[in-house]
Amino acid sequence: MKQSLIQLHISVLLAGFTGILGVFIQLNELPLVWYRMGITAITLLIILLWRKQTFAITPRNIFLFLSIGVLIALHWVFFYASIKLANVSIGLVCFAATSFFTAVLEPLFNRKKAHAVEVGLGLLSLLGIYIIFHFDVKFRTGILFGLGSALIAALFSIFNKKNIHKEAPQTIMLIEMTGGFLLLTILLPFYLQQNPTAKWIPTMPDLFWLLILAWLCTVLAMELMLKALRNISAFTQNLTLNLEPVYGILLAFVLFHENKYLNSSFYWGIFCIALSVIIQMRRVTKLYHT
Repeated sequence: MKQSLIQLHISVLLAGFTGILGVFIQLNELPLVWYRMGITAITLLIILLWRKQTFAITPRNIFLFLSIGVLIALHWVFFYASIKLANVSIGLVCFAATSFFTAVLEPLFNRKKAHAVEVGLGLLSLLGIYIIFHFDVKFRTGILFGLGSALIAALFSIFNKKNIHKEAPQTIMLIEMTGGFLLLTILLPFYLQQNPTAKWIPTMPDLFWLLILAWLCTVLAMELMLKALRNISAFTQNLTLNLEPVYGILLAFVLFHENKYLNSSFYWGIFCIALSVIIQMRRVTKLYHT
């Protein structure tokens, strides 16, 4: 359990950079995710072929993980839309709602009784977002996209948790990235038709940041997260992911000076989210030692 928590926190630290990279990369949200998933899928395929790993996987599992990849693609598109409509801080902090959605949805999919404490902690995170939501009208569209991203994130985390033992982590990642890439390949022409001014051809700096996003913040981060999921619950994973805004927001403050546009309501919201994470980590640690 301890090793899994360490792996999880490293993956969250890497994930904290994704919002920053979303600003550095000048592409629109859908093309950005299209490139991210495509580069990631190619990288994973090369790694698995180099390791001479076999792909003895049933058609049912292939379809299952392709479907989860579709959810991941939609989650990322909504996430980067939130960042580009509002800012890094707003987009990241909305991700905290994932814990609430997970606490409500996971018992339904697993046919288990909901834990009152987990629902309560999820509501505490949601309260933090609610406080932030009211501090500036101009960020509300970005917040709505961020909440949509959190809902989808809860779904794919639950499905990953249920099926994580069926295949090796990198095989799962390859299939999921391929599923998301195929979906976005279908949607991309329609997206560009509806958004003729959208930027979708990357510059050299864009390509550099896309490689960082794919190799470090996706391949490495997701492998660590999938390994951690073998021993922890989807709720603990998503609640820990609430630390992602903390890392990303601190970077946004330093790099983009976003703190100039945020008032006390934002910090009270962050306090509620951080408190929910601390309480859950203490619960998990106590259960581990007992």
